[in-house]
Formats: sequence, structure tokens, C-alpha cells
Amino acid sequence: MHDFVHLRIHSEFSVTEGILRIKNLIKLADANQMPALALTDHHNMFGLVKFYKLCREKGIKPIIGSEVNVQGKDFNYQLILLAKNLAGYRQICDWISRSYVQNKILDVPHIKEEWLQESVQNDIVLLSGGAFGDLAEFIKQRNYAAAKAQILRWKEIFADDYFIELQRTEKHYDDDFFNACLELATECSVAVVATHPVQFAAAEDYLAHEVRVCVADGAMLDDGNRQSKYSPDQYFKSMQEMTELFSDLPTALHNSVEIAKKCNLEIALGKYFLPDFATPENQPLEEYLSLLSNQGLEQRMKELFPDENIRTENYPTYQARLELEIETIIQMGFAGYFLIVSDFIIWAKQNGVPVGPGRGSGAGSLVAFSLGITDIDPLRYSLLFERFLNPERVSMPDFDIDFCQEKREKVIHYVQDKYGADAVAQIATFGTMSSKAVIKDVGRVLGLPYGLCDSISKLIENTPAKSYGLIDALTQFPELKQRIDNADDEVRRLWEMSLQLEDLTRNVGKHAAGVLIAPSKLSDFCPLYLADGMQTSQLDKDDVEAIGLVKFDFLGLRNLTIIQEAVENIAKLHQVDLHLSNSEFNDPKVYELLQAGNTTAVFQLESQGMKRLLVKLEPSRFEDIIAVLALYRPGPLGSGMVDDFVKRKKGEAEIDYFHPDLRESLDPTYGVIVYQEQVMQISQIIGGYTLGGADLLRRAMGKKKKEEMDEHRAIFTSGAAKKGYDTALAEKLFDLMAMFAEYGFNKSHTAAYAVVSYHTALLKAYYPACFMAATLSSELDKTDKLYEFYQDCKDNNLQILPPDINHSFYRFTPVAIQHNGATTYAIRYALGAVKGLGQNVVDIMVAEREQNGPFQSIIDFCRRVDKKVINKRTLENLIKAGCFDSLEPNRAKLF
Repeated sequence: MHDFVHLRIHSEFSVTEGILRIKNLIKLADANQMPALALTDHHNMFGLVKFYKLCREKGIKPIIGSEVNVQGKDFNYQLILLAKNLAGYRQICDWISRSYVQNKILDVPHIKEEWLQESVQNDIVLLSGGAFGDLAEFIKQRNYAAAKAQILRWKEIFADDYFIELQRTEKHYDDDFFNACLELATECSVAVVATHPVQFAAAEDYLAHEVRVCVADGAMLDDGNRQSKYSPDQYFKSMQEMTELFSDLPTALHNSVEIAKKCNLEIALGKYFLPDFATPENQPLEEYLSLLSNQGLEQRMKELFPDENIRTENYPTYQARLELEIETIIQMGFAGYFLIVSDFIIWAKQNGVPVGPGRGSGAGSLVAFSLGITDIDPLRYSLLFERFLNPERVSMPDFDIDFCQEKREKVIHYVQDKYGADAVAQIATFGTMSSKAVIKDVGRVLGLPYGLCDSISKLIENTPAKSYGLIDALTQFPELKQRIDNADDEVRRLWEMSLQLEDLTRNVGKHAAGVLIAPSKLSDFCPLYLADGMQTSQLDKDDVEAIGLVKFDFLGLRNLTIIQEAVENIAKLHQVDLHLSNSEFNDPKVYELLQAGNTTAVFQLESQGMKRLLVKLEPSRFEDIIAVLALYRPGPLGSGMVDDFVKRKKGEAEIDYFHPDLRESLDPTYGVIVYQEQVMQISQIIGGYTLGGADLLRRAMGKKKKEEMDEHRAIFTSGAAKKGYDTALAEKLFDLMAMFAEYGFNKSHTAAYAVVSYHTALLKAYYPACFMAATLSSELDKTDKLYEFYQDCKDNNLQILPPDINHSFYRFTPVAIQHNGATTYAIRYALGAVKGLGQNVVDIMVAEREQNGPFQSIIDFCRRVDKKVINKRTLENLIKAGCFDSLEPNRAKLF
């Protein structure tokens, strides 16, 4: 018999106070054979999807709710809200979302008491809030009349779904309060329910919980003035413990089960909810997609093949590929998705927001190319649509879009205007207590010397490619193991406490790129949050996908900003209207620059290791640039692939295509399997796979699961035999693919990024002053990068002129210099790179100069520029930087 259900639980997603991991919570409930379980994190629902899914997996009924802050007329308090159904869930989401956006008190979100009157009966269960509820405050004030009036008010709104909580915990239990609640419940004919405020799994976790709270509060554990709000009794009590605790009030226990029966929220998982896309005259999405794609292909073909005869010859191949893609997109139900992405990208391009040529596997779609989503011809470079959208593995397409970093927000504002501000938000991310950080945090709370904690933390040598957890670090770093094995009680306590808190959720931020666009207001799907002032989902990217919300990645790419600024500089300085989109990727001067390793500031090619590889490889065609981006990674570099590739390219080793039928696929990489797409092509050509099936094979090889691999080996060799290929060849190719699958990279991504690499190399080769001025301007506040670029300019005989109060602007600017009848180009140093000068100050100075002419002296400058703008320190910085040298070479005279 099930006599009790926990209805009040804080998990680690009660970010400043919880340490109960959701996986552990579900294990506890399962071990106790609890039929249902509630998650009521403090004023959020960060963990709801993870909780819901794990409960369902274990056959436990999930109850979704939250312990919310409420702004009352005379004081603030807390209540528990539990969703009975979808309408109740949406109402709770709406209230929590509004509180973050509209009603923060001392930066803490609160639901207004009057909002709760919006509740429709039969949708939400309301619990009285226990020791932190409104009744507790009235009882503390001994204002029983007000308490009774409040109960009757809630009863009028929530009817039989309002319950008065009874708790017996060491910290919050008080006979007078308990008895007063019982009396008020009887007087007002309101049911009571037994609850227990769970904060951690077991009583022995109390100390770790207190350390967690101190980390969040910036407090010391042993601070005598600190009073804890919690008690060791707030662990996950078993059903038996709760039954014994309330043996005198079995009805209160039973009512927890009755409440669980009331709550029957079903969250739709595995569906997709795309926003509505308006078409002309309500034309079906599928027809409109086909129309725009065909129109776009026609325009693209004119650009790709200006010669009409060549265009006519190639059109059938492109048309067949387009029709196949359209058919697949429509069958999978994603016509609207492609139209939505195309719409905001076209808007961006038409409104001066630079957009990247592509990113990720989406560059393999001809429909995307035809719709203007991408700007690289997938057929020319053998990019595969099925690598992006596989009809044999239904999942949401995911275009990653690079926008100019400085104008990305404009595109977000456009989609907010188009679909409604309440339907658009960014996505939450959860920072965790990492191994190195948790040692320092716990050490501070325990009052240990910083040097001690820092020295232990430094023994964990994380790299950009690999971060170690505390347990893994013990096996990886002998000095750390020795330190912990020989630790005194102080350090052992630090280590054990750090182990308990490691990887707990520490803070909430926003995803760097993800933007959600919903078919209606987002709070119909999940609650919202404010992160850095931006409306953000309370769910992370995996959870928003699980509930069917569609993520669009709006990434900011600094290099697109540089390219645009360089092109604008070229137009001003050289009167050349440069259209990089017309590049043929075959300019000898570009390849000379690459072969020389002169690639500082060239996108993706600027590291010292990459420069050495370029010199070694001597790239001579665009396919070489694509390959080098795929090869310059730890796996290929350590496998010998790169050396083999270089030798074959330079004719120092024989090129082996394994079979003449594979020559076309492997020729771009001199017979080396570099790309995932090549694995797919070999699977199709030799093994008889469809490209969709080949993508599944590629994924299986990446996972290295023996059963799957054995199954695919049999399919591949059998298919090869049916097509007349030698079994030994098939076995050899399968083994080669399995080996290279570990290192293979997505060619669609590298091909698209190679376009940006080529464009930046072209700009540096032909217009170095314009390009490097834009590059320098992109790093105004980074002295180390400015020095690196300065040295590169020096190495390339590109002069950087000193800052000048009469000639410099906020950004670095390219300038023409006349000398003996010849024109050379240089870069004028930026005022924005002078220490202590913000853009507002520089803009005021430049505006005065532009309006009333050059400054004649430092005295003239001080007279003309507002003293509120230029203080003593700013003036000193300008003098020290040499900004007045052209007016007075002797700087000492200016002080």
C-alpha cells in the first residue's frame, strides 16, 4: 500500500541551495517503490524535462511544480504550485516567466499575489508553503483573522485543490505553528497534507549542502554570525519514516497520494513545434518551398555557369538533385523550417548584415544553396545532403548560421518582430562546479589558505581538448594522487567535500548561439528566465529539443565583420566595388601567400602549426584548403595521415584509389580518406548502401560498437559481392573506413569555412592595408593581438603610422601616402587602441575636428573639447601615445 508521496523537493537546479542530483532522486524514489514524485525547485523549472523523462523510464508518475516566491500586500512569502494538467503547467510557466521579466524585488523574481487569481479551477494544486508561506507569517504575527481570510481567499480560487501543509522537521517544526495550521484547516474546512522539505539525499549530506549554500552566499561555514535555514533532517525520508512521523494523522499522509492522483500532466516528447510561416495567398508550405527553390536554382545556375550552353548541359544534374532534396524535406515535414531560415538570412543580407557561406553539414544541401541559406555549390565539391538530413534517421535539421558579430542582434530583433517577442528567446546553459574550481570554492568556505587550495587545483592539468574530473585526475596525475593519499585531515576533508559537490549546477547563463522561435508564446512550452538581460528558456538545448521547440543557431563570427570592414575600406580608398561572392578560388597570388605561410589574420590558418603545414603542403587548389582545415586536428596529425597526404600531393608517394570506381571520390584528397562524406560515398559505391544508410554506417563507425560494426560489415561485404566487387577489397575498405572514421571530418563544414579562409587570404594578398586595418580594429582592447598583427605588418613592409589627434579615428584606418609621385598604403593607428579612450570620447573629439577643422595645438584642443569628456588622465594618455606629436614633437613641453 502506498501511503505517501513526496510533494516538496529541491534538486541541484535550486541553484544556490540544492545538492540532490535528479538521477539520484529518481533512484531513491524507485528504491522506495514510490508511485509518484514531485519536483518543486525554488522558483524555476530548470530540471523538469530531465526529471519527467527519468520518472517515466522508471514507471514513476512525475509531478511538475515549483516553490514560488509571491509578492503579497504586506510581506513576501512562498507557495507550492503543482500542475494538474497542461493548462495548469502553462499557467505556472506563464507566472514564473512574467516574474523574471516584470517583477523582480531586489533582483529576486516574485509572482504577484493578484496573478494567482487568474487561475482556473481544476488546473493547479496550491500548497500553503509550510514554514515560509503566508499562513506561517500570519501565525507568527498571531493575526489569525488575516490567516483565516487568506485561507478562504485561496479556497475560493482553488477550491478543493488548496491544501494546508503540515511539516515535522527539526528546523521548521513548531508545536504552536503545527497546531494553529490544524485548527485553521478545521475551521475553514480545508484539507491538510503532510510534506517534507527535501534538500538532499541522506542526513550525512547536510554538511555538503551547507558548504554548497556558503559557496553561493560567499559565506564561511564556521562563521559564528551565520544562521542556517536548513537542518540535517531535510533528507529524502522513506515512506516508512514519513508514515511513522505522521502516524497520528494518516489523512495528511493519504492526501499526498490523493494530490498525486490529481496531477496528470502529459508533456509531449518527440514532436516538433515549428512557428507558422506566412506564404503569399496562403500557398501550401510545400508548394512555396518548391517554387522558391526552383527560382533560386535558376539564378544560381546563371552565376555558376554564365555560358548558356554549359549551363544547359549541367542543369539536369542539378535539377534532379534539387527535386530529390525537396521530396525528402517535404516527406520529413521540414518545408517550414527551410523557409523560416531562408527568410531571416535573406533579410540579413538585404539589410547589411554579413552572413557566412555556411557552417556544418547544412552546406551539403542544394535547396539551402538555392534558397540563399548557404553560398557554396554542394555538387561542385561533392557535399552530401544526407549528411545533413537523413531520410532514414528522422531528426530535426539544424542549420548553424554565422552572422557578423556586431550585427547579429539585428537578426534576432527581426525574428522577434516577425514572430512576436514572446515567441522568441535564447537558450539556457548550466555552468557546473568543475574539478579545479570546486576545490577552490570548498577551500574558501572551509577557511583553508588560498595557496593550499590553489596548489592542489593546479595539479589537475586540464587542456582545451580534455578536462579531468576529480576521480579521473587521481589516476592521471601521480603527484595529485600522492598529495591526496598522504593528506592530513584538513586536505582530506577538502577533497571529500569537493567530490560531493563536483559537477553540481552552479549558475545559469545563455547559449552562445541558440535562438528559439515558437508557434505561440514560449511560456506555453516552458518557463522563461532572464540571462544577461535577455529572455531565455529555463531549459537547456537538449531539453528544448525534447519538448519539440526548434533551435536556430545565430552565431557571431568576428571574421565576417573584418571582411565587411575591409571591403568598405577598399571602396573608400581604392574606389573598387569588390564582390567576394564572385571568387573562383583559383587566384595564383592567394596560393603564393598560403604556400609562404603568410597567414596571420587569415581565417582558420593563422596558428604557427597551421603555417608550418601550409609551407609543407604547398596548397595549389581550393580542395587543398578544404583538406587542410580537416587535417589540422590532433587525430589526423597524430595518425600519420597528414604526412601521407603531403607526400601524395607532392608526388613523393604513390596515390592509391583502391578501385577505379572510387577515383572521383578520393581524387580531391589524393586517395586519403579525409572526410565523413568519403566514407558515405565508398559505402554507396562499393557496398550498395543508400546515402541515408551510409550515414547510419558512418555514425556506427564513430561509436565503435562491436555489434553494430559486425552487422554493418556483413551488409557492406554482402552488398559489394552483389555488385561484383572482390570480397578481399570490400574487407580492406571496411577496415580502412573504420580506421579513418575516427579522424574523418565533415567536408560540408570545412568547404564552407574554406571559403572564408580564401576570402581573407585574397584580401590580405591584394589589399593588405585595408584588410589589416580591419583586423587590428577587431581587437582594439587586446594588446597581445595588436602586437601580433603589428609584427605581421612589419614583416610584410606595411607601415603603421602613429596615432594623430588630427588624422586618427576610433578604428585603425588605411591611408594612401604619396612619395616621389608613387602611391603606397599604410595604416593609421586607432585612437580606440589608446589606453583609457572609449568610443564615446573619441567620437566627440572626431566630431569636433570634422565640424570645426584640425586642432592647432594642445591648448586649442583643450579649449574646444568639453572638459567633462577629456579629463587629466585622458589627456595624459593621448600625449603619451604620441597623439600630439605632429603639433609638438617634444612631449615634455605638453606636461
